[in-house]
Amino acid sequence: MFYPVTMVMVMGGMVAMALPKFDKIQTKDVAINLIQDSLEKTLNPIFDNPLLSGQLLRNIVLQSGANTINHRLGRKLVGWFITRQRGNAANYYDTQDTNKLPALTLEITSSAAATVDIYVY
Repeated sequence: MFYPVTMVMVMGGMVAMALPKFDKIQTKDVAINLIQDSLEKTLNPIFDNPLLSGQLLRNIVLQSGANTINHRLGRKLVGWFITRQRGNAANYYDTQDTNKLPALTLEITSSAAATVDIYVY
């Protein structure tokens, strides 16, 4: 099975790491070098997409009001979205702009208690 991100163990938990860049190998064959240049221009923008270095947090229990969630990315959070919701209909918004630990946590406010799956990237 192919996994688009590398997972590593950090502080007792699995953390998603960014995809590696495409590495070119210089050869004396001009055609191969041109193919590698083309592949690099095509693949690196895909690898740079922050959505690919995210992870799905399952069964996160949110209380009505402010919630702090360990996002386990090992870096500053770029964004998030709810992929599944169990329970009451709710509205969600984050307070990441004032989060004192953005490299570790997602601060999210919920209008109702619910259990959700959140994709963080």
